[in-house]
Amino acid sequence: MKTDPIADLLTRLRNASHARHEATTAPSSSLKKEILRVMKERNCILDFMEMEATGPQPQLKIRLVPGAPLSLLRVSKPGQRRYLQASELKPVLRGYGFNIISTSKGVMTGDQARKKGLGGEVLCEVSL
Repeated sequence: MKTDPIADLLTRLRNASHARHEATTAPSSSLKKEILRVMKERNCILDFMEMEATGPQPQLKIRLVPGAPLSLLRVSKPGQRRYLQASELKPVLRGYGFNIISTSKGVMTGDQARKKGLGGEVLCEVSL
């Protein structure tokens, strides 16, 4: 049993990108789709789609950018949630990365949340 499905998704992406795979799969959920949508908008992944369920849960097929290893760090964990206000959101690696925030208005990057004046749970940091 996986206790942290977001960490599982990030680990699958990290391992596949470092092994230079073209694609990987992960169990589907609405939060994972939103995280992948943000990553697609920032050109960290090429595309993702939901495949038909062959088991108990549908799977997401994620196409990765070739030759671009991802550095993904899970910030908020099940045992220690990390919430920040808009004023506390800082650039990641001086602008060479970004964080993904779950706000009351949906999942977005830290820059978008700061511009809208929203705080929320910091899900992860992505470095390119």
